Amino acid sequence: RDFAKATGKRAKTDRIDAFVIAHFGAVIKPVVRPLNDMQTEQLQALLLRRAQLIDMLVAEKARLDRAHAAARESLNDHIKWLKQQLTVADRDIDSFMRSSPAWRQKEDLLRSVPGIGPGAAATLIAFMPQLGSLNRREIAALTGVAPFNCDSGKHQGKRRVQGGRAIVRRALYMACIPALRFNPVIRAFYDRLRKAGKPFKVAMTACIRKLIVTLNAMVHNSTPWSPSAD
Repeated sequence: RDFAKATGKRAKTDRIDAFVIAHFGAVIKPVVRPLNDMQTEQLQALLLRRAQLIDMLVAEKARLDRAHAAARESLNDHIKWLKQQLTVADRDIDSFMRSSPAWRQKEDLLRSVPGIGPGAAATLIAFMPQLGSLNRREIAALTGVAPFNCDSGKHQGKRRVQGGRAIVRRALYMACIPALRFNPVIRAFYDRLRKAGKPFKVAMTACIRKLIVTLNAMVHNSTPWSPSAD
């Protein structure tokens, strides 16, 4: 619709949409991407459901903190049920991952990085099939951790990250939390940024970018992680 508006077409019908889509393809020439196979779609569905369960669990725990005594039993029962469902979801995802030799091999490679657990590895396999086939700038932009310019004339605005795949970025953020304790490369990188005066959010975004670039190189070269190679 933004492309249609830019060409002056405000009306919207099926016929107009078809023309605009054809015009967009002719002008922009977007890269043709293959559709996900059925197995990948099933893994994505399992991971999305797990994310929904986590969101519900967080919301219920927040409600419990300020709930009236009359509502706490119901909240506690629901929290207990959600935790049980999370356990089931984790078991289903692990079983599904193990059903594919190619996924098992890729998962083992990704999990060689301190901080990358089963959830992050599964998310990368399901939602980032381009891992290993793009350069460092492209993979950072696809993840949504590449800073973009915002300049005009002599004015130089702040570089900001935007776009990208939120579910992958969220998984990598959660992976960076243990990585700050157990991954010496990420820890040293984070400490250096913080000592230079970078805010926590900026430092964490940079750590996510470093992590995805490292993972991209590992998959491209089919080599496990090592501190010296990071």
